[in-house]
Amino acid sequence: MSEILGIIGAGDLGQQIANFALKDNHFKEVVFFDDYTDKDVIKGCKVLGKLDDVLNSFSEKKITHLMIGIGYKHMDVRAEIYDRYKSIIPFATIVHSSCWIDPSSKIGEGVIIYPNSTIDANVVIENNVLLNIGCAIAHDTVIKSHCFLSPSVALAGFVVINERSILGINCTIIDNVTVTSKTQIGAGAVVVKDVVQSGIYIGVPAKILRKK
Repeated sequence: MSEILGIIGAGDLGQQIANFALKDNHFKEVVFFDDYTDKDVIKGCKVLGKLDDVLNSFSEKKITHLMIGIGYKHMDVRAEIYDRYKSIIPFATIVHSSCWIDPSSKIGEGVIIYPNSTIDANVVIENNVLLNIGCAIAHDTVIKSHCFLSPSVALAGFVVINERSILGINCTIIDNVTVTSKTQIGAGAVVVKDVVQSGIYIGVPAKILRKK
């Protein structure tokens, strides 16, 4: 049986993932599950139903793998859905063929890495993480589960990004910095010291704008 990817969420992000999965030859077929559409087909991919239809579709072999296409505004939902299905349905890992990935790196399940990203030696990317276009992750850095990295994020060596964090476009984090969970780093911000309070950080150097 051919492998079939089921994507939860048929919005813009889900459609992007479907495009990479198909055109970069990771899957021959992609389908959607979405609670908020009444369409039968989106961008050439069938909509098999809603979130509650995922398990039956897997049991009926209509999908073989799963991936979450819900965006950064719903980080807790992304984590909850992953935890709901992780022991039942295999999660796909998609790394675009234009990326450079050091063989010593470790990449978890449900991860998608967009084109032209670089993953250096001994990097660990845990489960259900999204790296957008052109991210650069230096050696010995750890990105924990359920994080979302926007385009052109740059992480230096020995950085730790804790769970459910969002890194904005073009932000930079210098070496040996730890970012606590549920933190949002704004576009273009430069983080030069540990972030110990969850919140939104902006500026150069990054300072807290609002606590969470």
